Amino acid sequence: MMNQGMDISKNPVCNLVRGERIRGKWHHNEYAIRRLLGYGATGAVYLADSARGSVALKIGHDSMSITSEVNVLKHFSRVQGIVLGPSLIDVDDWNSTSGRYPFYVMDYLKGENVFEFLDRNGPEWFGIIILQLLNSLQKLHEAGWAFGDLKPDNLLVTGPPYKIRWIDVGGTTQLGRSIKEYTEFFDRGYWGLGSRVAEPSYDLFSAAMIMINSAYPARFQKKAEPSRQLFEAVRKSGKLQPYESIIKKALQGKYKSAEEMKHDLLLLLHHDRQPAPSQKSPPVKKPAASTAKPSPQQTTRQVRRQKKKSWAFETVLLFTFFSILYLFYMIGQTM
Repeated sequence: MMNQGMDISKNPVCNLVRGERIRGKWHHNEYAIRRLLGYGATGAVYLADSARGSVALKIGHDSMSITSEVNVLKHFSRVQGIVLGPSLIDVDDWNSTSGRYPFYVMDYLKGENVFEFLDRNGPEWFGIIILQLLNSLQKLHEAGWAFGDLKPDNLLVTGPPYKIRWIDVGGTTQLGRSIKEYTEFFDRGYWGLGSRVAEPSYDLFSAAMIMINSAYPARFQKKAEPSRQLFEAVRKSGKLQPYESIIKKALQGKYKSAEEMKHDLLLLLHHDRQPAPSQKSPPVKKPAASTAKPSPQQTTRQVRRQKKKSWAFETVLLFTFFSILYLFYMIGQTM
C-alpha cells in the first residue's frame, strides 16, 4: 500500500532505459522512453515520445490496478467542468521479453514542482496554491472519490496562467473504501490521527501536511506524541503561524469538506490584506473649491499657462547653456 521503501532496482517497470520502445499489443501505437518521471506502488510513470508528441506513460504489473486508474481518468473526462489531471490518450498491453505489462498513456503536463514554484514566485502565492488545491479536492469529492496519495510529488503547477494539477491518480479511491496507496508523512493513519478510510477529511489532512512540508522540506520522523509534535512544528514556523488554526482543524479532522477549509482560508487571506485600524490615516478634508470640476475654458487657460511656463524655462536653460559654451570659447581664445 505504501510507496515508500520500494526497491526500484528489482522492479522491471522502473528500469526502462532511454530509447527503449514500447509497442502496444492491441492498438500498435509506439512510444520511445525518454526518462523516468516517478514511481509508486502501482507502477512507474515515464516521459515518452509518440507520434503526437511528448506523453506520460504509466506502466505496471497489476492489470486490475491499471484498469482502476484508467476508469478514474475516464470518469473525470465525462464530468463537465472538471479538469483535475491529465487526459487519457491510450490504454494497451506491452509484450516484453520478461512478460506482459499493462500501460496507459496520458498527455504530458509541463510545469514545475509546487515548492519550486513557491520558491521562485514568492510566499504570497502559498495561500493561492492551497486554495486551488482545495477547490480541486472539492470537485473530486463531489464526484465520489478521495485522492488518497496526496503529496507534492503528485502535484504540478502549470501555466501561466498558473494552475495546480495532479499527475498521478494511483491512490485515488472511491469514498467509503480503504485507501489503496499512501505515503507515510501525509497519511493520518501513520500519525495516529484517523483511519485510512477514503473520505474528504483524509485528503484535507494530507493538504495540511503539504503545508507543513513546505516549511520543513526534509520532513521529519514521528515521535512519541505525534499530534503534539505536529502542532509544535506549526507553532515554531513563522511561515505556518498565520495558518495555524486552519492547519490544526484539518489535522484533527474537524473539516467535513474542502469547501469549509477553503472558506476559512479565504477569510484569513482577505483579513491579511486589510490595513490594521491603527495604520489608517485620519481622513483629510479638502476645501470645497477643490472638489469643483473646472470648466472647459478654465482647463484650456491652465494648459496654455503651463505651456508658457515650460517654454520660458526651456528658453532660459538653452540661453544659459550656450552662454557657458561661449565663455569657454573666449577663454580658450585668450590662452
